[in-house]
Amino acid sequence: MNKFSGYSLIFLALLMIALWACHNNSKDNNTDPRPNIVLLLADDLGYNELGSYGQEIIKTPHLDELAKVSMKFTNFYAGNSVCSPSRAVLLTGRSSGHVPIRGNAGFFGNDKWEGVALDKDDFTLGEMFKAAGYQSAFIGKWHLDNPDDVRTWAYGHGFDYAAQEQWSARFGQRKFPNGGLWVNGNKEHFPYDFRKHDCKDAFYTNFAIDYLDKRQKNKPFFLFMSYRAPHSFEGPVRDTLFYAREDWPEVEKAQAAKITLQDRQVGRLVKYLEDIGELDNTLIIYTSDNGAHFSANGMGHNLEFFDSNGKLRGGKRDLYEGGVRVPLLAYWKGKVEQGTTTDHIAGFQDIMPTFAELARTDIPTQIDGISFVPLLLGQDQKKHDFLSWEFQLSGWFQTIPDGGFRQSARMDNWKAVRYGINSNIELYDLSTDESETDNLADKHPEIVEKMNEIFKNSRNETPGFPYGGVVQDYKSQDRYVANQYR
Repeated sequence: MNKFSGYSLIFLALLMIALWACHNNSKDNNTDPRPNIVLLLADDLGYNELGSYGQEIIKTPHLDELAKVSMKFTNFYAGNSVCSPSRAVLLTGRSSGHVPIRGNAGFFGNDKWEGVALDKDDFTLGEMFKAAGYQSAFIGKWHLDNPDDVRTWAYGHGFDYAAQEQWSARFGQRKFPNGGLWVNGNKEHFPYDFRKHDCKDAFYTNFAIDYLDKRQKNKPFFLFMSYRAPHSFEGPVRDTLFYAREDWPEVEKAQAAKITLQDRQVGRLVKYLEDIGELDNTLIIYTSDNGAHFSANGMGHNLEFFDSNGKLRGGKRDLYEGGVRVPLLAYWKGKVEQGTTTDHIAGFQDIMPTFAELARTDIPTQIDGISFVPLLLGQDQKKHDFLSWEFQLSGWFQTIPDGGFRQSARMDNWKAVRYGINSNIELYDLSTDESETDNLADKHPEIVEKMNEIFKNSRNETPGFPYGGVVQDYKSQDRYVANQYR
């Protein structure tokens, strides 16, 4: 073998070593083809409170830019019309009539109302992503737990990292008057200081960025950002931006500011994902846990002030469209066609199977949802026969003369609503009456009967929420009590 051939072999060997090293280095930096998934959940954001959905006063420039490169859903529905039962649907993929939580509090007799937690054995998004080999993080408002049982907290439901709110009243109101975040169960607490942050969502975003910095780089991640705005109890908001100069009630200045400040944090997080090179392979979903909050006594936010729900009737706690129809934006560079709009009817129960398909893991068998991955990718999409909701008002701060029980269902363009188990079903054609003002029940008894069957068959009984399954008797003039609790 001549000298030249020997050098050639040495060069070839070095080249092969270099290529092997590059391959393994890229593997360390994540060659897993599955996308990262970021779920951004607003709290009480109305359907018409983003510029991309028609808002003309409140400024949401970052979310409007995101909408331009996303798919916008116009018929997307929250799991319920208040936070706890809606989040239960989101986390488990089951509809509101099948989750154990049907309201923000359950009734347990003798006028006793208490919050109800997901069972520690309920299979959630956290457990699903852990089984799929993703690393996962939850940051913000959980609202699905027993505060005294960490197994029911986000950390106990499979999230590798959890920075979760907890009721300050249960954990030292004087010590933590403005709340804060508990990390990985109750291992460490970081109090929220409104003097140091524009809003709680800025505080939460700090934790998200810190998590992204410290995560493993060789695995895809799931980040669930459960924001706090524009919920009425978000806390002090110092920076009212340019709204401070407006001749508005203070509560409306705060409402607008909280939405715009959250918009700023979404922009900050998206920019950070871009800066660290993760944006191109990340699906971002932005939505809200229910419709816009409002005050019935005139002391809080007025739905009409900013036209928070547009044409939609009602708001938070209602099962009319304004209580459950919410914005949803889906961004995934090179996968989801930019600037598109879909009228596909979908809901929170569809989030789990969608994420399962993207994570290439088994779709849990107990769910009621349908993956909308085909829709995102421009393929044929399977549709729901119907969506249904069941909700029970709590008796914490109010009397409930009709039992507080509410049901609704959507079947194609038909929408049925019933407030009270003994009440008549209302029926609306959303294709011509999006505001649900013209009750057509008398003209379409056959559709009403189909809706009645849906109401009866798309639910099961669950402790603490007895009003939907039995005929009620009055205990007094202002409150129903189920027969078995008399």
